Amino acid sequence: MIVIEGTVRIPPANLEPARAAMAQMICGSRAEAGCIDYAYSLDILDPGLIRITERWESRDALAAHFKTAHMAAWRATFPSLEITDRSLRLYEADPEPI
Repeated sequence: MIVIEGTVRIPPANLEPARAAMAQMICGSRAEAGCIDYAYSLDILDPGLIRITERWESRDALAAHFKTAHMAAWRATFPSLEITDRSLRLYEADPEPI
């Protein structure tokens, strides 16, 4: 399994306009073959910090994700929403219930 974790920053004033773009990205990603989970979360203590969590069945599924129309549309919103400080990390993991 591939796990992606990371963050982006959005000025707090742009959070409401960003919701629709984020919802489209989440829904599109969750519908993809190989997507186990895809989520954006607002940090309670740091306004404007969005935490990103993704789980994919394989690197091939993730590679296909990067080529989707909803990914291109999401990236196109970065300048208008003033999205900055994008920091993502990829981990390979074996799922294990705890």
